[in-house]
Amino acid sequence: MLEALVLMGGLGIVIGSSLAVASKVFYVYVDPKVEAIDEVLPGANCGGCGFPGCSSNAIAIVDGLSGADSCVAAGADVAEAIAEIMGVSVSAKEPEYATPGCYYHKDKTDIKYSYAGIADCRAADLLFGGMKECKIGCIGLGTCVEACLFGALSMGDDGLPKVDQEKCTGCGACEKACPKNMIALTSVTRRIIREYTEDECITPCQRACPVGIDIREYVRCITVGDHTGAVKKIKERNPFPTVIGRICPAFCEDECRRQLLDEPVAINDLKRFVCDLEKENKDRVSPYKAPATGKRIAIVGGGVEGLSTAYFSARLGHDPTVMEATELLGGLLRVAIPEERLPQEVLDYDIEGIIETGVKVKTGYKAGKDFTIPELLKTGYEAVFMASGGWDNRVARGDINEVVNVFPGGYLLIDLLRENIDNSDRITCGKNVVVAGGGSKVPDAVNILKELGAETITVISRKHVNNSSFDNKMIEELKSLGASIIYNTGVKKLYGKEDVLTHVEYAELDTGRKHTIKADSLIIGAGRIPELCFISSNRPEPDQEEIPMPLEWEAMKIYKKPSDGREQGLLFRRDPISGYSAAISAINGGRKAAALIHHLMYGIAFEQSFNLITKQSVIQTVHQLQDVDILARNIMPVAEGKIGTRVEYYSGFSKEAALKESERCLRCGILCYERSKH
Repeated sequence: MLEALVLMGGLGIVIGSSLAVASKVFYVYVDPKVEAIDEVLPGANCGGCGFPGCSSNAIAIVDGLSGADSCVAAGADVAEAIAEIMGVSVSAKEPEYATPGCYYHKDKTDIKYSYAGIADCRAADLLFGGMKECKIGCIGLGTCVEACLFGALSMGDDGLPKVDQEKCTGCGACEKACPKNMIALTSVTRRIIREYTEDECITPCQRACPVGIDIREYVRCITVGDHTGAVKKIKERNPFPTVIGRICPAFCEDECRRQLLDEPVAINDLKRFVCDLEKENKDRVSPYKAPATGKRIAIVGGGVEGLSTAYFSARLGHDPTVMEATELLGGLLRVAIPEERLPQEVLDYDIEGIIETGVKVKTGYKAGKDFTIPELLKTGYEAVFMASGGWDNRVARGDINEVVNVFPGGYLLIDLLRENIDNSDRITCGKNVVVAGGGSKVPDAVNILKELGAETITVISRKHVNNSSFDNKMIEELKSLGASIIYNTGVKKLYGKEDVLTHVEYAELDTGRKHTIKADSLIIGAGRIPELCFISSNRPEPDQEEIPMPLEWEAMKIYKKPSDGREQGLLFRRDPISGYSAAISAINGGRKAAALIHHLMYGIAFEQSFNLITKQSVIQTVHQLQDVDILARNIMPVAEGKIGTRVEYYSGFSKEAALKESERCLRCGILCYERSKH
């Protein structure tokens, strides 16, 4: 008995010692934060966070790969508890939910594929290319439904997925499961910032619309009598719907497939119908907004682009203020379009709607006179966007005899060359000057700059040396004056300190290689100030109350479309005259400006998709229609009564005419459309 006890005791000591040694050798450190977060999480292991379980999500939260509010099975109290463990705060998060992107189910297609084997969209995509007739559309086997852990998805009678937004947590499981990207997460921010790509089911009319309105959907809403839904869909991408319903060039109608058979759908007239109805009913439809961020933005210029920038920025949750030099908002819409086409009260109505989204306005507030951009950045604005317009705007407001200096060191070439300006108002150019553009007027500009004290003058030309605006005599003259020419380049960025421009960055247009040169002033050859976004490059950390001194800033241009190719940088060939061919295009400029500002304020690198839809995109399409009835286009009647003090040209559709016209829509996709003959 004693021997057995000794043996057992000795064995225990040996095992204990071995375990002690093993614990030292094989010890795995567990972060106490991970343990604490794991205990707070509900333990549902549902996968809604995108990780295989709560423990994995806890590790991801500590590693910064997941947020404190990433658990979709828990409430705000859990998010706050996790945030406290991590030493951070939880701010309001905009809701995300899944949305399908295909409208025409496989049972209606002309060509049908039978998927043998596993009934899984991913397997069908790998084995058969996932094709019906359309390479882009939904395969329809319901793999996304199986991936959803919250019962928010189901397959409808038409063979397409349906989303219950109340149940959808925005976890993204369905998005990951879909091999065709036909179902994806969306949110306020995503819908405002997004650019459409070639692998999406976008209708021809929507592809042609400069702002990308979902035309198919708003016309469908009119067909079913949902006029409020139609206005809401239009306002997703257009803050001037009532105005544009009167003056839009209707690029969308040029691409309407109806014209393959008879006449295009009166898309713009239908837009006017629902927006006029909203105005008449005095029940304004308010667009959705992201949670407030508290970030202040200044927009210089109260024309179409400036107001559009403010509108989209407000809907992104920011706090924008428009600063307009005149007493009235609207820019050229206010002065250049006759009342018969655009009544002032219609313009005022849309502007009031923009202001109601949370946009502040300061009129009679002129850049360079009442404020400077550095002043704005130092007084709490996180970004300043220039939308001051060009020479046409200055003519309209009577500023042609003044030298305009809306940003430090920036001047128009026309103000340098004009002889009727008093010497006291001449440009202060400094020693280092960059001249961007100007063509044959550059030698005159260089002569004047030399008289004003410039020592180093650099001319930046977008043209190749063998296609230059300068002949040999001109080149020799510029050299004799000490000016140098850099060919095939475009200005990309500006840098400054306080109220002084310090450097200009330019890029080689063929290679994209960037260079920076000193500059006290930039002379702009075009007749307008480029649309620039200014931010402080030495912004304070979150725990700092004031911006470090001296203030340093940088400015950059709105991003270009990939189709613009080598036309990168400021003052590319579409910029000089007015920047935009129509108000609808200026609205899209404002949306892109809001997207750029949003990215810059959060320090997010702006990565543009390589396959955005452009006019040059080669995509599947339809060249003829089959089994479709010929239906004559409904013509908008000529107006008889007065609006304000004048007669408007057209009165707009009646409800009956609008319904008939909306029913002409074919509800197109890439290769599909709804036939009217059966």
